[in-house]
Amino acid sequence: MCSASFHIAGLLEKMCLSDKDFRFMATNDLMMELQKDSIKLDEDSEKKVVKMLLKLLEDKNGEVQNLAVKCLGPLVGKVKEYQVETIVDTLCTNMLSDKEQLRDISSIGLKTVISELPPAATGSTMTANVCKKITAQLTGAIGKQEDISVQLEALDILSDMLSRLGGTLYSFHSSILSCLLPQLTSPRLAVRKRAIVALGHLVLTCSGNIFSELTEHLLAELKKNESTSTTRTYIQCIAGISRQAGHRIGEHLEKIIPLIVQYCNVEDDELREYCFQAFESFVRRCPKEIDPHIPSVMGLCLKYITFDPNYNYDNEEEEEEERMETENGEDEEQESDDEYSDDDDISWKVRRAAAKCLEAIVSSRHDLLQDFYKTLSPVLISRFKEREENVKADIFSAYIALLKQTLPTQSWRHAADASGKDDVPLTMLQNQVPNIVKALHKQLKEKSIKSRQGCFSLLTELASVLPGCLADHIPALVPGIVFSLADKSSSSNMRIDTLSFLHVLLCNHQPEVFHPHIKSLLPPVVACIGDSFYKITSEALLVTQQLVKVIRPLGKSCTFDAKPYVKDLFPGTLKRLKAADIDQEVKERAISCMGQIIYNLGDHLSTDLQPTLKIFLERLKNEITRLTTVKALTLIASSPLKIDLRPILGDGFPILASFLRKNQRALKLSTLTALDILVKNYSDSLKPAMIESVLMELPALISENDMHVSQVAITFLTTLAKVYPSCISKISGSILTEILQLVHSPLLQGGALNAIIDFFQALVLTKTAAMGCSELMKQLTAPIYSSGSAGASVTLHKQAYYSVAKCVAALSSACPKEAPGILNQFIQDVKSPKSSPAVKVLAFLALAEMGRTMNLSAQKELKTVILEAFTSPSEEVKSAASYALGNISVGNLKEYLPFMLKEIGSQPKRQYLLLHSLKEVISSSPADGLKPYVEDIWALLFKHCECTEEGTRNVVAECLGKLTLVNPSELLPRLKKQLSSGDFLKTLEDSDLNVRRVALAMFNSAAHNKPSLIRELLNAVLPSLYSETKVRRELIREVEMGPFKHTVDDGLDVRKAAFECMYTLLESCLDRLDIYEYLNHVEDGLKDHYDIRMLTFIMLARLSTLCPNAVLQRLERLIEPLRATCSTKVKAGSVKQEFEKQDELKRSAMRAVAALLTIPEVEKSPAMAEFSSQIRSNPEMASLFESIQKDSASLPATESMDTS
Repeated sequence: MCSASFHIAGLLEKMCLSDKDFRFMATNDLMMELQKDSIKLDEDSEKKVVKMLLKLLEDKNGEVQNLAVKCLGPLVGKVKEYQVETIVDTLCTNMLSDKEQLRDISSIGLKTVISELPPAATGSTMTANVCKKITAQLTGAIGKQEDISVQLEALDILSDMLSRLGGTLYSFHSSILSCLLPQLTSPRLAVRKRAIVALGHLVLTCSGNIFSELTEHLLAELKKNESTSTTRTYIQCIAGISRQAGHRIGEHLEKIIPLIVQYCNVEDDELREYCFQAFESFVRRCPKEIDPHIPSVMGLCLKYITFDPNYNYDNEEEEEEERMETENGEDEEQESDDEYSDDDDISWKVRRAAAKCLEAIVSSRHDLLQDFYKTLSPVLISRFKEREENVKADIFSAYIALLKQTLPTQSWRHAADASGKDDVPLTMLQNQVPNIVKALHKQLKEKSIKSRQGCFSLLTELASVLPGCLADHIPALVPGIVFSLADKSSSSNMRIDTLSFLHVLLCNHQPEVFHPHIKSLLPPVVACIGDSFYKITSEALLVTQQLVKVIRPLGKSCTFDAKPYVKDLFPGTLKRLKAADIDQEVKERAISCMGQIIYNLGDHLSTDLQPTLKIFLERLKNEITRLTTVKALTLIASSPLKIDLRPILGDGFPILASFLRKNQRALKLSTLTALDILVKNYSDSLKPAMIESVLMELPALISENDMHVSQVAITFLTTLAKVYPSCISKISGSILTEILQLVHSPLLQGGALNAIIDFFQALVLTKTAAMGCSELMKQLTAPIYSSGSAGASVTLHKQAYYSVAKCVAALSSACPKEAPGILNQFIQDVKSPKSSPAVKVLAFLALAEMGRTMNLSAQKELKTVILEAFTSPSEEVKSAASYALGNISVGNLKEYLPFMLKEIGSQPKRQYLLLHSLKEVISSSPADGLKPYVEDIWALLFKHCECTEEGTRNVVAECLGKLTLVNPSELLPRLKKQLSSGDFLKTLEDSDLNVRRVALAMFNSAAHNKPSLIRELLNAVLPSLYSETKVRRELIREVEMGPFKHTVDDGLDVRKAAFECMYTLLESCLDRLDIYEYLNHVEDGLKDHYDIRMLTFIMLARLSTLCPNAVLQRLERLIEPLRATCSTKVKAGSVKQEFEKQDELKRSAMRAVAALLTIPEVEKSPAMAEFSSQIRSNPEMASLFESIQKDSASLPATESMDTS
């Protein structure tokens, strides 16, 4: 007998002893044993353990019973199937026992066993068999049980089982249904409730027939309407099903809604409440099907949100002349007051359900925004006076949802493309602000904390959506703010909410509007800085920092006198700044707040200023607070008040220099910014030694590994070169090496390149002997000149030539004396047959950069030199010459443009290069300069439209597009005329495949850059866009390549273009798409070619965040292709690319899965649950999934694909 069995036999003996402590300890030890993975039981031990535990379930001692139940969980995985069945049989029999305690413990036991059964996906048959056993017993118990508590327990266990293993019970679904339906009419409400829960879990996995049977039954019963009480239950049941499986109930809504609408008018408040709850779940779960019913549902909500038959609001109405029409409807109901007492008044439940339903409608229907402001907003505002706390909270949150929908979408796309259309709701809101404030400002002084918090969160949202809208209402709001801050009974959350509202208010309004109220606002805020709760202190410091800007706005002239308030502001903040033992957030905010005080009010601090700056010096030395302090010092140094920083510069500079060595990027960047400001504003107080300590650290910061840090460091160097030319000469060696290395890097562009150009110009102007213009030129161009000679290994990237050329041009403009020499040098380089292609390319690019700003017409031979280069054998030289011709022409249009047009007409061989030059001219010249030549260019371009070369046609197209922008009002109509259909979007239906592809690219560009152009046309365009996503058999052909046959799909590029358009529309026109139609095509794409699958996986991930509900409804159909991709195996003999391709696909699919898993409530879907357990059980998939989750944790939240 092995040791484990021996040990367990010993435990079993102890379990039979009469002392309960022995039994308890032995059971506990058994549990420990069972939890070990290594334990293996032989047949005999299994039998004994199972028998013993089942006996202990009836133990006299409750604690022993509890432990025995807990042992069942780990035991299930360790014993054979028939033993599990024995356990289950015994538990089920015990469930029907007369002893209540035994029943309870057995039902807990069953739940434990169910939660430990392995999921069906692992392929074990045990789960299915055990479940069938339990189900048969449970349905029996539920059906014929007189004892209510047994029924409740059985329903509970059945729900558990359906939610976890619903699919396994497939064969029992119909018997479960027929056992649950009668329970909906049970005399006990608790039984009905649990039956509804069980049905909710059943509909997730049951077949279509069973679902139809259930809905038919519910509809029939609703029509019968035998008693109000059962009708309530049936409506609750429908709402429950819709919450769990909304996508399935959609098709039955047509029949359901009229019935529920009809029951809203029955005089029964509970029934009405359930009706509204059902509506709410339809709105959230079946947005498409509910669409035609939204007006009627909204009408009902608006009617019943004001339904308060037991209370007369008239006494308050007298001062409000404009009574809302909606409230006039209440008078008829007020006659029935006599038979109605206030305790059984549950009309508030109806109002609350109506408010929640409105919130659901508002948050899901952005397209009805204007209607909401017409009809819904006034009614909600009129109900802010609601007397029931809970209802008022929901009315506030419905209004907040409306404000959130109104918030203009903040994205770079819309900024560039703001059209007036979106402003209508904002204007409508602006007109209702006075009513909102009127309805709320009295409530800000009410006793109830909950309703004050509601008011503040609504006002906070309002101030963020419409900055400046409360400017005229500040006098009405200030007393409420002060009251909530100073009121002794306010909870800490109440104060925090008030402070955060005040912060938003101060940030979003002009300083002047607050000046009359500073006297009353400041003291309570300063008192909050001294509060003992750190969160309040931290919020108060934020508000104070904003208040300082308001009291004395430095940017404009201001009559308000800030001096009297300094004595209030300063000491409170100073106390927090000095404290070393406070929360880190408070420390940081105290530093920032004090920085702001010194920036705005430093001249009023007199003797307090220097000691405070000394504290800043201390905070610089502390690792936790150093970053915040650097930022505060940057602010102080940039103050127009010219704060005296001399006392801390001596110690501060070396500390700042040391930060440049630290491996913390944010700290490096902030420190460089601070140093830059200090050098600019405090140059006379800095000693050369201080600056040298900083200079030592700079070479290490300049490298291509971090372009942004390099850029900031070089900008700082430029400042130094202007302010301290003498220091620069000392360091030029090491720093220049790094900078030149950067110039020759293929990654250099944009901001960093401009910073280098500025630095070179500043450097040459310092006139320090060490670095003359010619010396710099030599070092810049050396690698290119040496690359021509034999044995040189340096080959530079194409980008480096452009960078060098730009620097050379900048140098020549900074040293006009040297410029002619430089020019001649380059022209000689181009002419000389000895020059290597690299040297020629550089020379042309440099001539281009110089020619753009200087008039080179004095150089007579340039034209011939360039035209000769067009015949060069090197492609690089040709394109550089073409670039040069274009840019030199920009510098002198009169001389060069007519020449170029003539050449294009007469030289068919050089056309392509000449057209490229023309493109440079059109894109770089100012519109006025081009105006005289537009007609000639236009005629010439149209002559070449029909060219046989596709490359030439593409350049012509680019030129035409750029030329049209010179004078769009006149040229765009002419461009349109050239289309056979006369309408750009008609080309989407062209018979030629390539025309359609280019039309889609154009549409994509419009959707990407100017969405307002196409929003209104989407209804017409989408059908032709969607039709392009279909695979066309007739475009697939077989090509024979030697012995192999290879299929080519000519339609692939068009499909890819169509899917790219679909992706772009997600970002820019989501509200105009029928998302369900859209998902149909995404679903097709998931089964398409590799490229398209990659695209649709990204779309799916994006959709999971943008419209999770719609994706949830389609989950079953979307998961299949994902599962197929994740479990594909590549054929063993395939090429390396094939493996890489599949890996990439799997990663992408897994990213989509990870995104789907972030949708709330996704785990309710059986398909998803099964797929995720499949991922977990397959080692390859599991490791892939983990690595994806690690990646996404390190990325910023929004990851989008750029298809521009």
